[in-house]
Amino acid sequence: MGETVNLNRFRKRVERERAAKQAETSRARFGRTRSERARDEAREKRASEHLNRHRLDGEDAS
Repeated sequence: MGETVNLNRFRKRVERERAAKQAETSRARFGRTRSERARDEAREKRASEHLNRHRLDGEDAS
């Protein structure tokens, strides 16, 4: 027979790994300096304006 496995230990390990992955995502999203956030907002605004300048007049495609 095979080795007995504690399913609670496996479940907890999977939950810890999932939480660690979520924490890493949150750190990347919220753990930025004010200048980094301002730079990203300026990039997003510039990209949005760029797309709006190239929008075709007429019926909305959506």
